Amino acid sequence: MYLDRFIKVAAWLSLCAIIFVTISPIGLRPRDVLPVDADRALSFTVVAMLFVTAYPKRFWLCALLLICGAAAMELLQLLSHTRHARLQDASVKAIGAAVGVCVGYGINKARQIVKEARLDT
Repeated sequence: MYLDRFIKVAAWLSLCAIIFVTISPIGLRPRDVLPVDADRALSFTVVAMLFVTAYPKRFWLCALLLICGAAAMELLQLLSHTRHARLQDASVKAIGAAVGVCVGYGINKARQIVKEARLDT
């Protein structure tokens, strides 16, 4: 129960962080050691995994919103004069989200198997 609540909070906080980093001026973007495309893909993989894990009954809605949301967030960069929206960036984010959706689906299946095994004993 507490784990489920933690995952939901982590999902929403991660999404807020991604939105902030995506639309904030380039000078506020955090620096890390990963290549930019890997950073984009990994962050969307994590947020998608968290949302699908947090809302297993809403799998398809999460998948659709996160994959399409990657493109929408890229378009939000048009609001900042220091940023630019690029199709390649949106594609990398959408692929990362798709991977995260698949990982989250696998986690949900594993959790379901464990739960059923506990009920059988």
